[in-house]
Amino acid sequence: MMPLIGNMSDKYGRKALLTVPLSLAIVPLAILAYSRTRNFFYAYFVVKTLIAMVCDGSVPCLALAYVADNVPEGRRASAFGILSGIASSAFVCGNLSTRFLSTASTFQVSASAAIASLVYMRVFLQDSIIDEQLTAPILTSTGKPKGKGKAYATNEIPSKNGKTFKSAPSMEDMLCLLKSSVTLSQAAVVAFFYSLAEVGLHASLMYYLKARFHFNKDQFADMMVISGIAGTISQVVLMPILAPALGEARLLAVGLFFTCVHVFLYSIAWTFWVPYVAAMFSVLFVFSQPCMRSIVSKQVGSCEQGKAQGCISGISSFANVISPLIFSPLTALFLSERAPFHFPGFSIMCVGFASMIAFIQSLMIRITPPIANEKVCGSNYVDA
Repeated sequence: MMPLIGNMSDKYGRKALLTVPLSLAIVPLAILAYSRTRNFFYAYFVVKTLIAMVCDGSVPCLALAYVADNVPEGRRASAFGILSGIASSAFVCGNLSTRFLSTASTFQVSASAAIASLVYMRVFLQDSIIDEQLTAPILTSTGKPKGKGKAYATNEIPSKNGKTFKSAPSMEDMLCLLKSSVTLSQAAVVAFFYSLAEVGLHASLMYYLKARFHFNKDQFADMMVISGIAGTISQVVLMPILAPALGEARLLAVGLFFTCVHVFLYSIAWTFWVPYVAAMFSVLFVFSQPCMRSIVSKQVGSCEQGKAQGCISGISSFANVISPLIFSPLTALFLSERAPFHFPGFSIMCVGFASMIAFIQSLMIRITPPIANEKVCGSNYVDA
Protein backbone atom coordinates (compact mmCIF):
# COMPACT_ATOMS: atom_id res chain seq x y z
CA MET A 1 0.00 0.00 0.00
CA MET A 2 2.81 2.45 0.70
CA PRO A 3 4.09 2.68 -2.91
CA LEU A 4 0.51 3.13 -4.08
CA ILE A 5 -0.26 5.85 -1.53
CA GLY A 6 3.07 7.57 -2.22
CA ASN A 7 2.44 7.48 -5.97
CA MET A 8 -1.08 8.86 -5.49
CA SER A 9 0.35 11.71 -3.44
CA ASP A 10 2.62 12.56 -6.38
CA LYS A 11 -0.51 12.85 -8.50
CA TYR A 12 -3.10 14.37 -6.21
CA GLY A 13 -0.92 16.20 -3.69
CA ARG A 14 0.38 15.37 -0.23
CA LYS A 15 -2.40 17.19 1.61
CA ALA A 16 -5.21 15.19 0.01
CA LEU A 17 -3.52 11.88 0.79
CA LEU A 18 -2.58 12.91 4.35
CA THR A 19 -6.25 13.57 5.00
CA VAL A 20 -7.11 9.89 4.56
CA PRO A 21 -4.90 8.29 7.26
CA LEU A 22 -5.31 11.19 9.68
CA SER A 23 -9.10 10.92 9.41
CA LEU A 24 -9.18 7.15 9.72
CA ALA A 25 -6.82 7.20 12.72
CA ILE A 26 -9.47 9.02 14.77
CA VAL A 27 -12.01 6.17 14.55
CA PRO A 28 -10.32 3.43 16.65
CA LEU A 29 -9.19 5.95 19.26
CA ALA A 30 -12.72 7.33 19.52
CA ILE A 31 -14.04 3.80 20.15
CA LEU A 32 -11.83 3.32 23.22
CA ALA A 33 -12.43 6.90 24.32
CA TYR A 34 -16.15 6.07 24.45
CA SER A 35 -15.87 2.72 26.23
CA ARG A 36 -13.31 0.05 27.06
CA THR A 37 -15.60 -2.92 27.62
CA ARG A 38 -14.87 -6.23 25.92
CA ASN A 39 -17.12 -5.63 22.90
CA PHE A 40 -15.73 -2.14 22.31
CA PHE A 41 -12.19 -3.46 22.58
CA TYR A 42 -12.88 -6.10 19.91
CA ALA A 43 -14.47 -3.41 17.76
CA TYR A 44 -11.35 -1.28 18.25
CA PHE A 45 -9.09 -4.19 17.35
CA VAL A 46 -10.97 -5.02 14.14
CA VAL A 47 -11.22 -1.39 13.01
CA LYS A 48 -7.59 -0.70 13.89
CA THR A 49 -6.46 -3.77 11.92
CA LEU A 50 -8.48 -2.85 8.84
CA ILE A 51 -7.24 0.74 8.88
CA ALA A 52 -3.64 -0.40 9.38
CA MET A 53 -3.96 -2.67 6.33
CA VAL A 54 -4.74 0.39 4.24
CA CYS A 55 -2.60 3.18 5.57
CA ASP A 56 -0.34 2.15 8.46
CA GLY A 57 2.88 4.17 8.27
CA SER A 58 1.58 6.47 5.56
CA VAL A 59 1.75 9.65 7.65
CA PRO A 60 5.56 9.50 8.19
CA CYS A 61 6.03 8.45 4.55
CA LEU A 62 3.99 11.38 3.18
CA ALA A 63 5.56 13.79 5.66
CA LEU A 64 9.02 12.86 4.36
CA ALA A 65 7.86 13.36 0.77
CA TYR A 66 6.39 16.75 1.71
CA VAL A 67 9.67 17.87 3.31
CA ALA A 68 11.58 16.68 0.23
CA ASP A 69 9.26 18.82 -1.93
CA ASN A 70 9.98 21.99 -0.02
CA VAL A 71 13.57 21.73 1.22
CA PRO A 72 16.66 22.06 -1.04
CA GLU A 73 18.86 18.99 -1.33
CA GLY A 74 21.71 20.54 0.61
CA ARG A 75 19.55 20.94 3.72
CA ARG A 76 17.35 17.89 3.33
CA ALA A 77 19.21 15.56 5.71
CA SER A 78 19.03 18.16 8.47
CA ALA A 79 15.34 18.72 7.78
CA PHE A 80 14.61 14.99 7.90
CA GLY A 81 16.51 14.80 11.19
CA ILE A 82 14.49 17.64 12.68
CA LEU A 83 11.27 15.99 11.51
CA SER A 84 12.30 12.73 13.18
CA GLY A 85 13.33 14.64 16.30
CA ILE A 86 9.91 16.26 16.54
CA ALA A 87 8.29 12.82 16.19
CA SER A 88 10.57 11.52 18.96
CA SER A 89 9.63 14.42 21.22
CA ALA A 90 5.94 13.67 20.61
CA PHE A 91 6.62 10.05 21.60
CA VAL A 92 8.27 11.21 24.82
CA CYS A 93 5.43 13.60 25.66
CA GLY A 94 2.83 10.93 24.99
CA ASN A 95 4.70 8.42 27.14
CA LEU A 96 5.06 10.88 30.01
CA SER A 97 1.44 12.02 29.84
CA THR A 98 0.19 8.48 30.51
CA ARG A 99 1.86 8.67 33.94
CA PHE A 100 -0.53 11.47 34.95
CA LEU A 101 -3.73 10.51 33.13
CA SER A 102 -6.33 7.91 34.04
CA THR A 103 -7.01 5.10 31.58
CA ALA A 104 -10.24 6.71 30.38
CA SER A 105 -8.60 10.14 30.03
CA THR A 106 -5.66 8.67 28.11
CA PHE A 107 -7.83 7.53 25.22
CA GLN A 108 -9.90 10.71 25.27
CA VAL A 109 -6.77 12.86 25.07
CA SER A 110 -5.40 10.60 22.33
CA ALA A 111 -8.55 10.95 20.23
CA SER A 112 -8.58 14.72 20.79
CA ALA A 113 -4.94 14.97 19.68
CA ALA A 114 -5.75 12.98 16.53
CA ILE A 115 -8.60 15.35 15.71
CA ALA A 116 -6.37 18.38 16.38
CA SER A 117 -3.68 17.05 14.01
CA LEU A 118 -6.24 16.59 11.24
CA VAL A 119 -7.69 20.09 11.71
CA TYR A 120 -4.23 21.66 11.83
CA MET A 121 -3.18 19.88 8.65
CA ARG A 122 -6.30 20.89 6.72
CA VAL A 123 -6.19 24.53 7.85
CA PHE A 124 -2.50 25.40 7.90
CA LEU A 125 -0.61 22.98 5.63
CA GLN A 126 0.00 24.27 2.13
CA ASP A 127 0.09 21.60 -0.53
CA SER A 128 3.35 21.21 -2.43
CA ILE A 129 2.30 19.24 -5.52
CA ILE A 130 -0.96 19.29 -7.45
CA ASP A 131 -0.68 17.57 -10.80
CA GLU A 132 -4.02 18.30 -12.41
CA GLN A 133 -3.14 16.87 -15.83
CA LEU A 134 -3.62 13.41 -14.45
CA THR A 135 -7.02 13.57 -12.81
CA ALA A 136 -9.18 15.72 -10.60
CA PRO A 137 -7.99 16.30 -7.02
CA ILE A 138 -9.47 13.81 -4.60
CA LEU A 139 -10.96 16.45 -2.35
CA THR A 140 -12.76 18.72 -4.80
CA SER A 141 -16.28 19.93 -4.37
CA THR A 142 -17.36 19.43 -8.00
CA GLY A 143 -15.42 16.28 -8.79
CA LYS A 144 -14.17 17.87 -12.03
CA PRO A 145 -10.68 18.91 -13.06
CA LYS A 146 -9.91 22.54 -12.42
CA GLY A 147 -7.95 22.82 -15.63
CA LYS A 148 -4.73 21.74 -17.19
CA GLY A 149 -1.29 22.55 -15.96
CA LYS A 150 0.77 21.92 -12.85
CA ALA A 151 1.10 23.81 -9.61
CA TYR A 152 4.31 23.42 -7.62
CA ALA A 153 5.79 24.77 -4.45
CA THR A 154 7.72 27.98 -4.96
CA ASN A 155 11.09 26.25 -4.75
CA GLU A 156 10.15 23.29 -6.95
CA ILE A 157 11.19 22.89 -10.55
CA PRO A 158 8.71 21.32 -12.99
CA SER A 159 9.75 18.11 -14.65
CA LYS A 160 11.74 18.73 -17.81
CA ASN A 161 10.51 15.81 -19.83
CA GLY A 162 6.79 16.58 -19.46
CA LYS A 163 5.87 12.99 -18.70
CA THR A 164 3.18 11.87 -16.33
CA PHE A 165 2.27 8.66 -14.64
CA LYS A 166 0.09 6.38 -16.64
CA SER A 167 -1.13 4.08 -13.91
CA ALA A 168 -0.64 3.05 -10.31
CA PRO A 169 2.76 1.42 -9.67
CA SER A 170 3.02 -2.34 -10.00
CA MET A 171 5.68 -4.60 -8.48
CA GLU A 172 7.53 -4.37 -11.80
CA ASP A 173 7.47 -0.57 -11.52
CA MET A 174 8.93 -0.77 -8.02
CA LEU A 175 11.75 -3.03 -9.19
CA CYS A 176 12.37 -0.71 -12.13
CA LEU A 177 12.58 2.26 -9.77
CA LEU A 178 15.08 0.46 -7.52
CA LYS A 179 17.19 -0.64 -10.49
CA SER A 180 17.32 2.90 -11.83
CA SER A 181 20.01 3.78 -9.29
CA VAL A 182 22.63 1.62 -7.59
CA THR A 183 22.48 3.94 -4.60
CA LEU A 184 18.71 3.51 -4.38
CA SER A 185 19.07 -0.28 -4.49
CA GLN A 186 21.69 -0.19 -1.75
CA ALA A 187 19.49 2.05 0.39
CA ALA A 188 16.64 -0.45 -0.05
CA VAL A 189 18.86 -3.26 1.26
CA VAL A 190 19.86 -1.10 4.22
CA ALA A 191 16.19 -0.29 4.89
CA PHE A 192 15.23 -3.97 4.88
CA PHE A 193 17.90 -5.16 7.31
CA TYR A 194 17.62 -2.08 9.51
CA SER A 195 13.86 -2.62 9.89
CA LEU A 196 14.41 -6.35 10.38
CA ALA A 197 16.74 -5.55 13.29
CA GLU A 198 14.68 -2.70 14.73
CA VAL A 199 11.40 -4.64 14.88
CA GLY A 200 13.20 -7.80 16.00
CA LEU A 201 14.63 -5.88 18.95
CA HIS A 202 11.23 -4.45 19.87
CA ALA A 203 9.59 -7.87 19.54
CA SER A 204 12.12 -9.55 21.82
CA LEU A 205 13.56 -6.99 24.20
CA MET A 206 10.69 -6.67 26.68
CA TYR A 207 10.36 -10.45 27.10
CA TYR A 208 14.12 -10.73 27.48
CA LEU A 209 14.40 -7.98 30.10
CA LYS A 210 11.38 -9.25 32.02
CA ALA A 211 12.81 -12.76 32.18
CA ARG A 212 16.40 -11.66 32.80
CA PHE A 213 16.00 -8.71 35.20
CA HIS A 214 12.27 -8.79 36.12
CA PHE A 215 11.53 -5.47 34.44
CA ASN A 216 7.97 -4.14 34.76
CA LYS A 217 5.98 -1.74 32.57
CA ASP A 218 7.27 1.34 34.43
CA GLN A 219 10.87 0.38 33.80
CA PHE A 220 10.07 -0.25 30.13
CA ALA A 221 8.49 3.21 29.97
CA ASP A 222 11.55 4.75 31.62
CA MET A 223 13.81 3.19 28.99
CA MET A 224 11.57 4.49 26.21
CA VAL A 225 11.64 8.00 27.67
CA ILE A 226 15.44 7.94 28.04
CA SER A 227 15.85 6.75 24.46
CA GLY A 228 13.29 9.26 23.16
CA ILE A 229 14.82 12.25 24.94
CA ALA A 230 18.36 11.35 23.82
CA GLY A 231 17.16 10.80 20.26
CA THR A 232 15.22 14.07 20.18
CA ILE A 233 18.18 16.14 21.35
CA SER A 234 20.48 14.41 18.90
CA GLN A 235 18.24 14.83 15.85
CA VAL A 236 17.24 18.40 16.56
CA VAL A 237 20.60 19.73 17.77
CA LEU A 238 23.42 17.48 16.53
CA MET A 239 22.17 16.29 13.15
CA PRO A 240 21.88 19.76 11.54
CA ILE A 241 25.55 20.23 12.47
CA LEU A 242 26.89 16.79 11.55
CA ALA A 243 24.95 16.16 8.32
CA PRO A 244 26.55 19.00 6.31
CA ALA A 245 29.99 18.22 7.76
CA LEU A 246 30.04 14.43 7.27
CA GLY A 247 27.44 13.85 4.56
CA GLU A 248 24.47 11.50 4.69
CA ALA A 249 26.38 8.35 3.71
CA ARG A 250 28.97 8.66 6.46
CA LEU A 251 26.42 9.69 9.05
CA LEU A 252 24.25 6.72 8.04
CA ALA A 253 27.21 4.40 8.63
CA VAL A 254 27.86 6.03 12.03
CA GLY A 255 24.25 5.56 13.05
CA LEU A 256 24.18 1.92 11.96
CA PHE A 257 27.47 1.19 13.71
CA PHE A 258 26.10 2.41 17.03
CA THR A 259 22.89 0.51 16.35
CA CYS A 260 25.01 -2.64 16.32
CA VAL A 261 26.81 -1.59 19.50
CA HIS A 262 23.65 -0.87 21.46
CA VAL A 263 21.96 -4.12 20.37
CA PHE A 264 25.01 -6.22 21.29
CA LEU A 265 25.13 -4.42 24.65
CA TYR A 266 21.55 -5.51 25.33
CA SER A 267 22.42 -9.10 24.45
CA ILE A 268 25.27 -9.35 26.97
CA ALA A 269 23.66 -7.21 29.71
CA TRP A 270 24.98 -8.52 33.03
CA THR A 271 23.02 -6.30 35.42
CA PHE A 272 19.82 -4.24 35.47
CA TRP A 273 21.44 -0.85 34.71
CA VAL A 274 23.10 -1.96 31.46
CA PRO A 275 19.86 -1.66 29.40
CA TYR A 276 19.52 1.96 30.54
CA VAL A 277 23.05 2.67 29.27
CA ALA A 278 22.23 0.94 25.99
CA ALA A 279 19.09 3.07 25.62
CA MET A 280 21.24 6.23 25.76
CA PHE A 281 23.01 5.13 22.58
CA SER A 282 20.01 6.53 20.75
CA VAL A 283 21.98 9.78 20.75
CA LEU A 284 23.97 8.25 17.89
CA PHE A 285 21.91 5.49 16.27
CA VAL A 286 18.93 7.77 15.51
CA PHE A 287 20.88 9.22 12.57
CA SER A 288 20.22 6.10 10.48
CA GLN A 289 16.63 6.60 9.38
CA PRO A 290 16.76 10.32 8.42
CA CYS A 291 20.04 9.85 6.51
CA MET A 292 18.72 6.85 4.61
CA ARG A 293 15.55 8.72 3.65
CA SER A 294 17.56 11.75 2.56
CA ILE A 295 19.76 9.59 0.32
CA VAL A 296 16.66 8.07 -1.27
CA SER A 297 15.03 11.46 -1.85
CA LYS A 298 18.05 12.68 -3.82
CA GLN A 299 17.98 9.75 -6.22
CA VAL A 300 14.59 10.57 -7.76
CA GLY A 301 12.97 13.57 -9.38
CA SER A 302 10.60 16.00 -7.72
CA CYS A 303 7.52 14.19 -9.05
CA GLU A 304 8.56 10.80 -7.65
CA GLN A 305 9.27 11.64 -4.01
CA GLY A 306 6.10 9.99 -2.76
CA LYS A 307 6.65 6.88 -4.87
CA ALA A 308 10.27 6.50 -3.74
CA GLN A 309 9.55 7.05 -0.04
CA GLY A 310 6.56 4.73 -0.32
CA CYS A 311 8.72 2.04 -1.90
CA ILE A 312 11.22 2.20 0.98
CA SER A 313 8.36 2.19 3.50
CA GLY A 314 6.90 -0.88 1.77
CA ILE A 315 10.23 -2.71 1.99
CA SER A 316 10.49 -1.79 5.66
CA SER A 317 6.93 -3.01 6.28
CA PHE A 318 7.77 -6.34 4.66
CA ALA A 319 10.70 -6.66 7.07
CA ASN A 320 8.37 -5.74 9.93
CA VAL A 321 6.23 -8.78 9.12
CA ILE A 322 9.13 -11.21 8.83
CA SER A 323 11.07 -10.04 11.88
CA PRO A 324 8.76 -11.17 14.72
CA LEU A 325 8.26 -14.52 12.99
CA ILE A 326 12.01 -15.07 13.24
CA PHE A 327 13.05 -13.49 16.51
CA SER A 328 10.06 -14.07 18.80
CA PRO A 329 10.29 -17.91 18.67
CA LEU A 330 14.07 -17.65 18.96
CA THR A 331 13.70 -15.49 22.08
CA ALA A 332 11.18 -17.91 23.59
CA LEU A 333 13.53 -20.83 22.93
CA PHE A 334 16.59 -19.29 24.57
CA LEU A 335 14.59 -18.04 27.56
CA SER A 336 13.22 -21.53 28.18
CA GLU A 337 14.77 -24.65 29.67
CA ARG A 338 14.88 -26.19 26.17
CA ALA A 339 17.64 -23.82 25.02
CA PRO A 340 20.47 -25.71 23.25
CA PHE A 341 22.97 -23.68 25.28
CA HIS A 342 22.75 -21.07 28.02
CA PHE A 343 22.70 -17.65 26.40
CA PRO A 344 19.45 -15.76 27.19
CA GLY A 345 20.45 -12.86 24.95
CA PHE A 346 21.24 -14.98 21.89
CA SER A 347 18.17 -13.80 19.96
CA ILE A 348 19.12 -10.18 20.69
CA MET A 349 22.62 -10.89 19.39
CA CYS A 350 21.10 -12.28 16.18
CA VAL A 351 19.24 -8.98 15.87
CA GLY A 352 22.63 -7.31 16.14
CA PHE A 353 23.93 -9.44 13.25
CA ALA A 354 21.02 -8.23 11.10
CA SER A 355 21.91 -4.62 11.91
CA MET A 356 25.55 -5.41 11.10
CA ILE A 357 24.52 -6.46 7.59
CA ALA A 358 22.83 -3.08 7.18
CA PHE A 359 25.99 -1.37 8.47
CA ILE A 360 28.25 -3.25 6.04
CA GLN A 361 25.94 -2.41 3.14
CA SER A 362 25.94 1.27 4.15
CA LEU A 363 29.73 1.34 3.84
CA MET A 364 29.35 0.44 0.15
CA ILE A 365 27.01 3.31 -0.64
CA ARG A 366 28.52 5.92 -2.93
CA ILE A 367 26.27 8.89 -3.49
CA THR A 368 25.68 9.33 -7.22
CA PRO A 369 24.58 12.61 -8.80
CA PRO A 370 20.82 13.07 -8.28
CA ILE A 371 18.42 12.43 -11.13
CA ALA A 372 17.17 16.00 -10.77
CA ASN A 373 13.56 15.88 -11.91
CA GLU A 374 14.12 13.21 -14.59
CA LYS A 375 11.71 10.30 -14.17
CA VAL A 376 12.79 6.72 -14.55
CA CYS A 377 11.19 3.74 -16.28
CA GLY A 378 9.92 5.67 -19.24
CA SER A 379 7.86 2.71 -20.42
CA ASN A 380 5.42 3.40 -17.59
CA TYR A 381 4.75 7.01 -18.60
CA VAL A 382 3.23 8.79 -21.53
CA ASP A 383 3.83 12.25 -22.85
CA ALA A 384 1.45 14.82 -21.41
